[in-house]
Amino acid sequence: QVQVVESGGDLVQPGGSLRLSCAASGTHFSLYVMDWYRQAPGKQREWVARIQVDGSTNYVDSVKGRSTISRDNAKNTVYLQMNSLKPEDAAVYYCKAAVPIGPDDGDYWGQGTQVAVSS
Repeated sequence: QVQVVESGGDLVQPGGSLRLSCAASGTHFSLYVMDWYRQAPGKQREWVARIQVDGSTNYVDSVKGRSTISRDNAKNTVYLQMNSLKPEDAAVYYCKAAVPIGPDDGDYWGQGTQVAVSS
């Protein structure tokens, strides 16, 4: 089993910044495709960003230009740096690890970390 743990959620003011972290277990982390999702109250879970094995990234339009996803394979960790936060960014943020090989291949989710944006 692969364990995924998010951290870094907090209450921030509009216009503020936050860095979320996602640590995933396993010896082949560098081969995992990592995604961030978010879910606001009463809404469906929404994909936010992806980082591929080669470091290439994709973002949902609503965070493009304000957010950066990155990975540190030596630390088995993915980050989501969010700047210029808006009230509509408030949600529980989830990390998903896609494990491509081995007996644990499959998708693994963390429990989420809460981001609140309010003055």
